[in-house]
This record gives sequence, structure tokens and C-alpha cells, in this order.
Amino acid sequence: MKRLLAFALLCGTLLLPGCGKSSAQVLNVYNWGEYIDLDLIRQFEEETGIDVVYNTFDSNENLYSRIQTTSYDVIIPSDYAVSRFIDEGLVQPLNYDHIPNMALIDEKYTHLAFDPEQKYSVPYTWGVVGVVYNTKYVDEADIGSWDLLWNPKYQNQTAMFNNPRDAIGLALKYLGYSQNTTNKEELDQAAALLKEKKPLFQGIWMDQILEKLPSEEIVAAPYYNGDAVTMIEENEDLAFYVPQEGTNLFVDAMCIPSNAQNVEGAEKFINFLCSTEAAQKNWEYIGYSSPQREVYENAPADVQNDPLYYPDVTAYSTDTFENLPEEINEYYSDLWIWILT
Repeated sequence: MKRLLAFALLCGTLLLPGCGKSSAQVLNVYNWGEYIDLDLIRQFEEETGIDVVYNTFDSNENLYSRIQTTSYDVIIPSDYAVSRFIDEGLVQPLNYDHIPNMALIDEKYTHLAFDPEQKYSVPYTWGVVGVVYNTKYVDEADIGSWDLLWNPKYQNQTAMFNNPRDAIGLALKYLGYSQNTTNKEELDQAAALLKEKKPLFQGIWMDQILEKLPSEEIVAAPYYNGDAVTMIEENEDLAFYVPQEGTNLFVDAMCIPSNAQNVEGAEKFINFLCSTEAAQKNWEYIGYSSPQREVYENAPADVQNDPLYYPDVTAYSTDTFENLPEEINEYYSDLWIWILT
């Protein structure tokens, strides 16, 4: 749900070789930016003879708008977006007879609230939101809670998500509320907390956090554990923790839109990405926790037990984002405008 640097893709480039071909020979895939090992696309093309037209989006909201007017064969939305797409008939039930590698997906990441019958989606990655901080500048006594982000000691050295669901969500968790609450008083309290603490943040960003933490322009910010892996590789003084108040457990999943033109190719692509070889390679490339059981089993013990790679979600309270009523989505938007102004 989370690599926001989208590719500029034009028909005729390496990833768009299918101009003029029939729909059965072309597969249109729509994914987050930098969220797949591109070698896997080449491998799939070589093995199947299907040309992959690969494009990227930078938010679930942009994905929602696009799939209503454009036909894609495979999309990879986040959990609450999957729920919305199901409710609005924008994705179709899957035929798991044609996706046998679904059996390799750990049951811990299936039948969750966004797709309780597991009819419409195949888990692609999972993870949690936590705090990435610089051990050189942040005192150990100050870590453990979400409140590090607005600790006056680090004024103008922290950042907040530029994403209302994540930002308000972590404030809700800090206050002891569900991240799926529809109680407007609880939402008001969370928004008021962020509004009050906003002067302490250097900025409200998304992909800028990926740059400013490793370069030490800021010392702490919320982010996803998969991207924390990448940032820590760039700067070994960075570390990651899940706040004691709990967090969002997210799952991004592969779906086939209702207006897909190449369902057979889509099933082959999803099945391919669920294979142990492909899932292993993809996990190593993108850094996000893999729901594929054999990838976890094949990992070294120190990786299996590393909360950065495989967070222990039994150790704290988690919510998986659900699709909220339209009235509450609009209320989120109004609160977010108020926070930012």
C-alpha cells in the first residue's frame, strides 16, 4: 500500500510491449509504485507468452477512480479498498481452482474483515505501521509510544503521515479507540490531537519521509515496516518499533476487477506470484512481509524472529482497516482539511 514513487510508463517500453495484441495475449496490471521485482514480470512473460502492461498508482483513492473508467486485469489494493470494491461490485469472485498456489498463503492473513469469505482477494504482502527513529538522536527512554512523534524535545525533527486514514488512525489508537470507529466524537478527539501537535512536526509527508529519515533531516516518523527495512539498510542508526498502544495491521491483496478483459491471464499471474520461488524473490526485493507460508519457513531463524521483517502481531492490539460508511469517509476528509489548515 506503500511505495509511492510511481514509474513513468509509455507504450513500447520494456513493460508495455503489448500494443496491438489481443486481450488474451496482454495482461494489464495496476500496482503501487516500486512494489514488485520487475524481473518477475519478465519471467512471467517468458513462461506464458503473455505481455504485461504494467502501470502504477500512488493511493487507493486514485486506484478507485481509475478502475471505474479503465479496464485492468489485476489490481493490488489495500484491505479497506478491497472491502469497498467488493461492496460496489468492482471486483469479481476468484476461481481458486485456477489459483492452486493460494494453498501456500498462511491462513493468518485470510478471511480477515475486509474479505471475510476470502472470495475476492489473494494476500500479496502484509505489515504493520510503527515508528522509525534515529538511535543517535532519540533517547531510549522516549521510545515505545506514538507520543514520540509529538514529544516537544524533538520539535521540528519529526513528521506525520500525509494520509488521513493512517494519521487519524494512529491518533485513534493512541487514545484507545478502534481505528475503524464511526463515532464522530472519537474522530473529533483524534483530529484535535493532531491539530494541537501539528506545530511540533517538521512536515506532514509520505514519500519525503523515506528520504528525510535516512538523511537525518528528521529523527522520527511513522511508517510501514516494509519501508523501514529499506531505510535501515540506508542508515544503520535507524530503528523501528510498534507503539505499545497498538497499530494498524495491513494486508495488500491481488484482485481481478469486474471489467477485466483477460481473467485467465490474471489467474495465471496471481498464481505465479504465489509460487514459492516468485514470492521469495519478491519479498527479498520489496521488503514487505510475505504471507506466503514457505517464504517464512525458508527464512533464517533470525529473520523469522525479527519484528522488522515479521512483526509479532500477537504482542499488541491491531486493527485491520475496514471500509467505512460514505458519511464517515466524508467526515474524515473534512477533518483532514481542518487539520492541515
